[in-house]
Amino acid sequence: MSKKNVSVVLQQDIPSLGKSGEVVEVTSGYARNYLFPRSLAARTTAGILKTVELRRQQEEQRKKDEKAAAESRKTALETINRYVVKVTVGEGGQIFGTITSQDVADVLESVSGISVDRRGITLEDVKTTGTYPVSIRLHQDVTASIQIQVTAE
Repeated sequence: MSKKNVSVVLQQDIPSLGKSGEVVEVTSGYARNYLFPRSLAARTTAGILKTVELRRQQEEQRKKDEKAAAESRKTALETINRYVVKVTVGEGGQIFGTITSQDVADVLESVSGISVDRRGITLEDVKTTGTYPVSIRLHQDVTASIQIQVTAE
């Protein structure tokens, strides 16, 4: 017996098959007995294929726009480059506590007006006053590099 393959458009993400909106080839029995009854996929037609292509183009444009916005935020952050974080300092320039990524995000927003997700901020352990490099991931392909200057209040 030969198994006939059919082309279907996925309506939901299916881990072993693909993401919602993708056109995939499956056996006719799998489509007829599993995918169609559960509304996980639909038969491909010319109209559906046009819709899928339009959706794909819109998604590509959205990703380009997100990357361009991240690039402009990177330029804005790196133009200022050095941000001052004021902390309480003890003897020998030792700071009380540590500088966290949330502290850096708050300073960036207050100085530049740019909101940055604290989870994208990478900095070394800050225990004394001084200047430290900070890496900020703004997009999967865009990372800004700035300096923070830790000073006494």
